[in-house]
Amino acid sequence: MANINDTLISPSRHQHYNNMQQQKTGKRTLIAGATIAVLAIAFWFGWQPLKAIYFSGVPEELADPYVCIPTGANFEQVVSILKKGGIVKDEAGFRWLAGQMNYKKDKMRAGRFQIKPGWNNRELIQHLRTGEQAPVRVILNNERLPEEIAGLVARFIEADSASLLAAFRNRTLLADIGFTPETLITGFIPNTYEMYWNTDAASFLKRMKKEHAAFWDKNGRRAKAQALGMTEMEVYILASIVERETNYNPEKATIAGVYLNRLNIGMKLQADPTSVFATRDFGTRRVTEYHTTFDSPYNTYMYKGLPPGPISMAAIPTLDAVLNAEKHKYLYFCAKPDDTGTHAFAETFAAHKVNAERFQNWVRTRGI
Repeated sequence: MANINDTLISPSRHQHYNNMQQQKTGKRTLIAGATIAVLAIAFWFGWQPLKAIYFSGVPEELADPYVCIPTGANFEQVVSILKKGGIVKDEAGFRWLAGQMNYKKDKMRAGRFQIKPGWNNRELIQHLRTGEQAPVRVILNNERLPEEIAGLVARFIEADSASLLAAFRNRTLLADIGFTPETLITGFIPNTYEMYWNTDAASFLKRMKKEHAAFWDKNGRRAKAQALGMTEMEVYILASIVERETNYNPEKATIAGVYLNRLNIGMKLQADPTSVFATRDFGTRRVTEYHTTFDSPYNTYMYKGLPPGPISMAAIPTLDAVLNAEKHKYLYFCAKPDDTGTHAFAETFAAHKVNAERFQNWVRTRGI
């Protein structure tokens, strides 16, 4: 019969066994915890790039989907612009990915870009880095003065009014494109033009020169100017006067014919708009002796021939009205005694006086 001590574990050995089991459990717990921690860290560092690339980006709604990045802007300025526009939700993720995609530059790519709501950071950065710019529509109206044109254009492109006006007065720059400060406005054809927002003043002038050439290349306009014995600039200067004489397009060719008749016989143009331009009294309702006797080369009451430059931009219908001027014998015209804004034409001064007296009487009855 076996001794009982051979089959039973002594208390000390039992305790030792329990300690060993606890140590094993502790090690397993420690290993499991460490494993979870490592996995969590690995997940975190793996998730952060994924989040930055694919799950962060442009909000689903934007107050303004366009962003303008100025010429010479650095990365910090771009981030500030994007944040201000509400385009970037996760700034940290955007910054990280911008570094990974080599978007950070000393001078960032400039331009105006359309941003699509819901883009992730990768799509946003890719578009800002290499995507097409969103053009602007520059609308040129019938402005009178270079400073007015500069102010108007500056509303559409990056160049400010000061840099534009400086370019408009730069004789060297203008000579390169065939103009002077006095004749520059003849290079502006009122229209709507698409161009990039980050267009500078010199580039704007080059574009206007290109559009000017395209205008004169169409519809036989150069040949028509030659048939009138006029240069393109002279046609534009005359058209600028017609532009300020009437808004009624059907009469423009007739008025142009009157002025051409006067030029052909050496008669002073005596155009009211030129005397107003000379005095810069653009708010006047009536032309008075003050205007007609103001000494200026632009005042055609004082000097024969065309003024040295245009007194306004001239619209395309007005330019074409001069090029297709009506052939007649009228030398005079004045406003009709009504509110139509149309004119009465006359071949002789005597007939013109009758028309003028009718209009003046009508004005007096109106208390003007």
